[in-house]
Amino acid sequence: MTDAPHPPRQPLLNDAVIVLRAPTQVWGGRDGDIGGAEIDGVFHGDVRVIRSLTLTCDESTLETISTVPHGADRVVFGLLARGVDDPMPDPKVRILRDRRVGDGSLAETFTVHSHVAHATRVTIRVEIRPEFSSLHDVKAGVAAAQPFAIGEVSTERMRVTAGSATVTVDAPDAAADALDGVIRVTWSIELEPGAVVERGIRVEITDPTLVVRGAASSARWDAPTVAADVADPRLQRWVAAALSDLDALRMSLPAYPDDEFFAAGAPWFFTLFGRDSLWAARFALPVAPEIAASTLRVLAGLQGDEHDPATAQEPGKIPHELRSAGMQLPAEGVALPPLYYGSVDSTPLWVCLLVDAWRSGMPETEVRELIPALRAALRWMVEEGDSDGDGFLDYVDRSGHGLANQGWKDSGDSIQWRDGRLAEGPIALCEVQGYAYEAALGGADLLESLDGARSENAGEPAALRRWAQALRERFAEAYWVETVEGRYPAIALDRYKNAVDTLTSNIGHLLGTGILDQRDEMEVAALLRGETLSSGYGIRTMSTDAAGYWPLSYHGGSVWAHDTAISAWGMARAGLREDAMAVARQLIDAAEGFDYRVPELYAGDSRAQSPVPTPYPAACRPQAWSAAAAIVCAGILSRNTSSRDHNILMAEASRAVV
Repeated sequence: MTDAPHPPRQPLLNDAVIVLRAPTQVWGGRDGDIGGAEIDGVFHGDVRVIRSLTLTCDESTLETISTVPHGADRVVFGLLARGVDDPMPDPKVRILRDRRVGDGSLAETFTVHSHVAHATRVTIRVEIRPEFSSLHDVKAGVAAAQPFAIGEVSTERMRVTAGSATVTVDAPDAAADALDGVIRVTWSIELEPGAVVERGIRVEITDPTLVVRGAASSARWDAPTVAADVADPRLQRWVAAALSDLDALRMSLPAYPDDEFFAAGAPWFFTLFGRDSLWAARFALPVAPEIAASTLRVLAGLQGDEHDPATAQEPGKIPHELRSAGMQLPAEGVALPPLYYGSVDSTPLWVCLLVDAWRSGMPETEVRELIPALRAALRWMVEEGDSDGDGFLDYVDRSGHGLANQGWKDSGDSIQWRDGRLAEGPIALCEVQGYAYEAALGGADLLESLDGARSENAGEPAALRRWAQALRERFAEAYWVETVEGRYPAIALDRYKNAVDTLTSNIGHLLGTGILDQRDEMEVAALLRGETLSSGYGIRTMSTDAAGYWPLSYHGGSVWAHDTAISAWGMARAGLREDAMAVARQLIDAAEGFDYRVPELYAGDSRAQSPVPTPYPAACRPQAWSAAAAIVCAGILSRNTSSRDHNILMAEASRAVV
């Protein structure tokens, strides 16, 4: 009897080594070889152009002794070739495999060191298997090679073409050929005693159809130094790793190469995402104000201007994601167009970032250029964002093949009742009302300051403030629930206007927005730090008392660093400094457990059960908003941070990371 075959599954990521420079990423094993795991490969944009790249030695097996990262775009693997050693126990022949990734390039240098007392020979060989499969098919576990052609340019260069993409492999001083769709590169190396010999390959990838490209210039921030008054020395390491990852995640659109934004994360979200790019830019505002400004411009350039249910576009709406081609998720019944607007929170978050950037010193001329987009976004919030007229921003998929949930917890089972039932849409998420309240008041302040003299708009700020006050009053009446866990805002209202009563991390996003009064903020902070939500490594997405809780659920019990950082930041903005600092320290503990590259999410297991955080095995890394959380924590842990004022908090973060 044989086991029934498993359906295709998403690849696991937690043990893979990732090296990247947007829009190129390379995933492989800790021995340096690429191809042993389902995620492995060389990706460019949304295509896995190379499935495997392996190094062998004819005279010896290669044994791995070290894997050392040097920032986001470089890693060095240490290998031994003991088959050509002398009989003594010390290893005498070592190969350092140095991998560096650039925008559209992969370079590998093989440095062979010999301490053997006599001359010897090694033959090292690289085999490369092209593929050109869709990233979405890789994620779905159904990747298959697409047609390609290999041609010999010279004895040291091979070229592979598939559609619009071209991959060129250069191997100086080598013999290169191709057989059965595999490129082989061979060097025969004479090693004298004490010899150090370098050989290498370079892979260049071009594809003119990409809708995103790498950053055209170097990052404008300097090597970070965390201020001395931030007591925990581990924070320095986290910030350094985070800024290296953010540097490698910088992207732009081909038509606007100088306007950079942060790609959401690797491997699946290596592109512009409204919500993710906005939160990452907001967190990173103290050290990268120019990226906040350019992210605002990029998204404003894609702002909706018509009603289109197929793409979820509406006038004034900020997009959710941009890709070269549509994304198909057959198992979930999802088929997204290349430019998709299915996000209920990107639009108010765009306004919040603009207000933050303005208050932090964004040049007035640049702010003024975005006022038409600001007005359109505010109009969407007030008029379009409420699909059923109940006065709250909500979402519902009208296409039948879009995302069922369109807040940051966008998996299909993320909005649940305490008993595990799924809520029915339209869904009005609690945190979105907080974003909208903050956006309306901030937008009113900005318009009054910069555009209030225009008589035709004289009443606009006042109208926005009235709308925000009415929203605050409606929220207080509709969202609060009381269960055995206490009194707190519901995660959402469902289609019947019932308050969905599960205790979740979403309530932390309300802190500091102003939609709660001070007493309510204190109660929410206490629940976030309580036993059912706090794992000790951050805040769980769902309470352990909920029927749907599972520590390895994507949005139903796991911990997300950015989500926890939003709560900590909100606590600081609400004046709850001790709470904020305690939560920030939990994130530093988690960062240490992941060698300071914090993944997209990790398990909600209690710290009492595990001395290190448990990986969520399919979590993306690096993830822009997880990396940028380090900057938020640096600001919170500055000993001078004691104000509710946003400008002061941003300034403290700037001083904490210099």
